[in-house]
Amino acid sequence: MKIEQVSWADPDATALRERQRAEIAARYGTPDSEPGTPPSASDIAVFFVAYEDDGTAVGCGGLRALGAGAGEVKRMYVDPARRGSGVAARLLSALEEWAYGEGWIGLRLETGDRQPDAVRFYTRCGYERIANFGPYEGVQGSLCFERLLGPRRRVSERGPEAVHRTGVVSPPR
Repeated sequence: MKIEQVSWADPDATALRERQRAEIAARYGTPDSEPGTPPSASDIAVFFVAYEDDGTAVGCGGLRALGAGAGEVKRMYVDPARRGSGVAARLLSALEEWAYGEGWIGLRLETGDRQPDAVRFYTRCGYERIANFGPYEGVQGSLCFERLLGPRRRVSERGPEAVHRTGVVSPPR
């Protein structure tokens, strides 16, 4: 598998986002369940697509800049047949590494109460529940999460005291 940065208009990215929106519409019973402004080419800082070795696009995700060193994860999606295979974790890692490289200090995201699989995934990846932010404030069923970003070093190399309660490895001393 490979993860590639692509443009918002990339045909594979567009097809995957359409599948993501169709799945969300089916879960929530409406084609327009997104609070706030939908992401677009004008406000997405980066977008990645995950490809199988044969070139089949199987997942995607992007980031929207929020300002003050923060970004928002948008349009994370993995083909249902590939869920549980590590595609989502690799995509999220690529997004986090890109954000950290840009000097961002944290990522936020919004998911919904009808997406328990997403809640489990983000929690497992070190994201913690926060108060709903921005366009999600006061939205029934909206669940927001955040993770602070830090250097990518294994805890075993630094000792367990290096991990904060957020799961972020503290910077070297």
